[in-house]
Amino acid sequence: MKKFLFFSCIVLLVSCKKNDLNQNLASQTLTNISYGTDTSEKMDVYLPAGRSADSTKLMVLVHGGAWISGDKSDFASFIPVIQQRFPGYAIANINYRLATVTSNHFPTQENDMKTAINFLLHKSSDYHISQKLILLGASAGAHMALLQAYKYSSPKILAVVDFFGPTDMVDLYNFYSSNVSDQALFQLLMNGTPTSNASLYAQSSPLSFVTAQSCPTIIFHGTADVVVPISESISLKNKLGSFGVANQMTSYDNVGHELWPDNILNDAYNKMEQFIKTNVH
Repeated sequence: MKKFLFFSCIVLLVSCKKNDLNQNLASQTLTNISYGTDTSEKMDVYLPAGRSADSTKLMVLVHGGAWISGDKSDFASFIPVIQQRFPGYAIANINYRLATVTSNHFPTQENDMKTAINFLLHKSSDYHISQKLILLGASAGAHMALLQAYKYSSPKILAVVDFFGPTDMVDLYNFYSSNVSDQALFQLLMNGTPTSNASLYAQSSPLSFVTAQSCPTIIFHGTADVVVPISESISLKNKLGSFGVANQMTSYDNVGHELWPDNILNDAYNKMEQFIKTNVH
């Protein structure tokens, strides 16, 4: 009995000491961390003070740019917003290989997303954060976030924040039918048309992988978006609803694809904060 009490005290002391060390961890910003062998495969990681492997969730940001442009710096103004509204969260802001006429066609970007997630899971103990993940993306980045969350059972994503992301690659291709240059670029990205490469179009569409086990999803889209039509988000909301998956969609009248005004962004931030606090534990 005395031995049991002695060892119990030792375990308690070690646990307390570990908690004290975690509480003393300062905030840290790690920039241009390589998660792959290509120079484009880099991320910035923002670690909060007092973080812990038990409680510190991670929000991964994925920039847009039609899979051919954009940079993690596009989210520079968004980092302070997340840090203010989710002060206990770690943040990873990722770059990925961009498609060109001759290289990095899809699913290169999907594969980079998965590699980045695996890297963060592997580094979680070093960073003193948990493996509880939330994904946030805009446009092409939202497409990649949704695809990662719905297509892969591991790791289990807790929630996705989707800013006007494509969800059905065939429908998006057909949306561009009147614009020859856009449709030609889409054929390059997808190595063909929906007819000649039907499998890739299906495998690259988040809508194809929605099930009753899909994670809670909040969606934002402008009604005047001429790059990714709002029908992409409506289709996703309807399919999530048909499976009983927690979801919320907000549409903004006369708002386009980018350069959202501050009042619209603030409304989206408020709704995102409430949705995550309600659905992520």
